[in-house]
Amino acid sequence: MFGDIRKTRLIAFSAAFIGLICLASWISIPFFPVPLTLQTLFVLLTAIVMHRYAAIPVALYVLLGALGLPIFHNGLAGVGVLLGPTGGYLIGFIFAALIAGIAFENSSKTSRIAGLAGATLAIYCCGITWLMISTGMEFLPSIMIGMLPFVPGDIVKAYAAYEISKRLP
Repeated sequence: MFGDIRKTRLIAFSAAFIGLICLASWISIPFFPVPLTLQTLFVLLTAIVMHRYAAIPVALYVLLGALGLPIFHNGLAGVGVLLGPTGGYLIGFIFAALIAGIAFENSSKTSRIAGLAGATLAIYCCGITWLMISTGMEFLPSIMIGMLPFVPGDIVKAYAAYEISKRLP
């Protein structure tokens, strides 16, 4: 690793983004109809900066939380959080980072916007699927509870991530 700037940057960015996602899990902005947390914004920003390698710090974030570090929303931790009704969304973060990261390897505006939309959709797909499995809820109620209230906030976060990306080298 000594002298390999790519590996050094990967480790440094991974540590920084794990910390930022942890910090973002504590930030909750009152929003209608549900509060807006900034975890997904920082997952998207991780993808924008680290491209496909963003899956590494996001997966480590999920692993560290599962191992008991209180880094999920409001200090929750443990495998029980992943097995609970919101666990699918956390797993979806990993796929979202990979999808958006690959999209941001391309300089096309359309590809990047589609990547952010696809990343958000991946979070919803994983989250809603696990919500249905873990609670026995039907599909339509799962959409009504697990997706629709979050769409406005996620649109704002994806737009913010895209605007921030235009200012990054």
